[in-house]
Amino acid sequence: MTDDKDVLRDVWFGRIPTCFTLYQDEITEREAEPYYLLLPRVSYLTLVTDKVKKHFQKVMRQEDISEIWFEYEGTPLKWHYPIGLLFDLLASSSALPWNITVHFKSFPEKDLLHCPSKDAVEAHFMSCVKEADALKHKSQVINEMQKKDHKQLWMGLQNDRFDQFWAINRKLMEYPAEENGFRYIPFRIYQTTTERPFIQKLFRPVAADGQLHTLGDLLREVCPSALAPEDGEKKNQVMIHGIEPMLETPLQWLSEHLSYPDNFLHISIIPQPTD
Repeated sequence: MTDDKDVLRDVWFGRIPTCFTLYQDEITEREAEPYYLLLPRVSYLTLVTDKVKKHFQKVMRQEDISEIWFEYEGTPLKWHYPIGLLFDLLASSSALPWNITVHFKSFPEKDLLHCPSKDAVEAHFMSCVKEADALKHKSQVINEMQKKDHKQLWMGLQNDRFDQFWAINRKLMEYPAEENGFRYIPFRIYQTTTERPFIQKLFRPVAADGQLHTLGDLLREVCPSALAPEDGEKKNQVMIHGIEPMLETPLQWLSEHLSYPDNFLHISIIPQPTD
């Protein structure tokens, strides 16, 4: 793995200023003040919103509280998507802070999975890491790790410990010198304009002739509608972690440096904002 440690740190410590407001129809005993928080992009809502939950429960009666869920401008927020992905996909063109509405009733069964505890987030996270390693190394790296290594990955993410997480995660980012990259790149491409949750296909980082594939190569093959026609204007932004990487960037480098902790590149295709 090429060691661009600063990039890894910048990605890990990315934060989104957020204002949580209780939904107007929730029953409270006194007015609920909004709650402000810097949300870590690489984490999940369920892991970082204990304080939000406590803050609003203080003004509510126990019988009016059921499972907490969050929504932005009418769209329920999926707890199993990383926070940075949710923001890029739904709110990247809006002003900060990100205004999230908190609900304690009328859980949207059709839109969201229930999240009974942090164990559910851990199970989802580890299954993504295992799937990514199946693509990258035929599962050899993750299977050679001990249970405590898996736990260290999870605890590093849960407790926001960069060094603890990367001490293990760097093993998942290595590959044999003679191969120039992973077997396949773990990626998911998301669009708000389609019902399909995401696009995920097998795609190699290195072409048959030894050339490194780029982000542009990936999009041309699996999501050509994201790219501007050669003579036309740009209609979409291609976003990872709130930035638009150059389309000439090698996919292998992106996978090593801009993947989320679950080891996937989560790529958002969003309509170009009109000023």
